Amino acid sequence: MKKMTRLTKCYGLFFLFLCFLWPSAGLAIENSECMDCHSDESLTKECTDNILQTSITESLYVDEDKFNHSVHNINGITCIDCHTDIEELNWDEELPHKMYLEPVVCTTCHEEEGEAYKKSVHMEILKKGITMRCYACHGYHYVEYSETATVAERGNNYCLKCHNPYQYHEWLPAKEAHFSMVECVVCHSPEVPNKIHLNFIDLVSNKLYTSNEILDALGVDYDEFMPLLDTNKDGIINSSELENLALMLRLKNIHAVFHVELLAELLPIAHEVKRGTAEQDCVKCHSANSTYFDSVSILMTRDDGTIDRYEVDRAVLESYNLSHFYLMSGTRVKLLDKIGFLLLAGGACGALGHLTIRIFTIPIRRKRKTDKK
Repeated sequence: MKKMTRLTKCYGLFFLFLCFLWPSAGLAIENSECMDCHSDESLTKECTDNILQTSITESLYVDEDKFNHSVHNINGITCIDCHTDIEELNWDEELPHKMYLEPVVCTTCHEEEGEAYKKSVHMEILKKGITMRCYACHGYHYVEYSETATVAERGNNYCLKCHNPYQYHEWLPAKEAHFSMVECVVCHSPEVPNKIHLNFIDLVSNKLYTSNEILDALGVDYDEFMPLLDTNKDGIINSSELENLALMLRLKNIHAVFHVELLAELLPIAHEVKRGTAEQDCVKCHSANSTYFDSVSILMTRDDGTIDRYEVDRAVLESYNLSHFYLMSGTRVKLLDKIGFLLLAGGACGALGHLTIRIFTIPIRRKRKTDKK
């Protein structure tokens, strides 16, 4: 009996040791507990607008389904990982935690982005009394992977919330084409590496296809996509392989062409947007050897949000399978060059042939004139 008592004490002490060593294990707050209140669409709070300094009503509702698809939830980040001043919930109170929480400090995890942001023009507006936090651009709870986002999606989510590009850029020709195919950061943060994305678009309906729609049409999964296309097994999709892909989709009643967009790599330095440093040298892009087109790829998004990138040969930018993409001096559609050459050669040959015939028929025409007299 005495022996059992000692054993029991040992287990008890060990359990207490675990509790002191990992106190958070017993106090962990699940996201579902937060959603007990924040799934209520009518949940609001009164606060002061940061810019206008007026009273506003702010929604505290969190769409759980959208949050579950966010990059933070996919990576296992919980509510209290960001809202660190919530240590416990007291359900005996009207509010289970204190009413006003400290602002979330994103740079706790995103240190490099924070350092780059400190040097940006957006940080400078602090001098005007405006505090522009990370979630002004990125949102609060629904931050998603932006790797496969289009120029329009990135613009609408970030820059276009505050800026109207048509009010500026007086020097820029063909504004609409640039704004629809080139991401703002490409020019406004020229040190950031760039890349060309090819998106699947239907030539008839002008619809952008998702990764799953393309794979379903081809009857393959993500791991089978590249082996299906890469017939020469060099790990790069070349022009003929891209044409084969377009043909395979056409046989599935998808009249696909490839929508080309120039985007910036999602690196921390992309947050270092400075005043007066935007690229305005057209030749940097509009030249045959421009580095803007060195990286060309097709991106496919898996169901869990991860990205598969497939390298594409730069020569595909000269293909007629691309939609509304022809960059003067930057890319050349060789088929059009051949057609143009044939037209010029045909015109020149016609003129030269006519001149030759005129020269050789001079005696005949002179004789006819003499006979008429």
